[in-house]
Amino acid sequence: MKKIIVIGLIVSLVLAILLSPFASSSPDGLEKVGEDKGFIEKAHSFLTGLIPDYVFPGVSDEKIATAIAGGLGVLVVFGITYLLMLVISKRDKSKQV
Repeated sequence: MKKIIVIGLIVSLVLAILLSPFASSSPDGLEKVGEDKGFIEKAHSFLTGLIPDYVFPGVSDEKIATAIAGGLGVLVVFGITYLLMLVISKRDKSKQV
């Protein structure tokens, strides 16, 4: 793995862990509109996430639970992106032969 990728991952992890506890807890987007217009009670969730409401379950301190969720989110996105890039680069190499 290239050094710049590792440095980028570390910086992203540090930022996510340190800054995610300060994220707004107010609803945004469609959830805010649903509250303002009074139809939020009719909303149904099709998928229940592993980390609902960006708080890692089982941790009593909400700021620490949010920091863990932020760090895990960075790792999951990095892992998926890295695997996709490996598949794409192998596919491109096989086309060149």
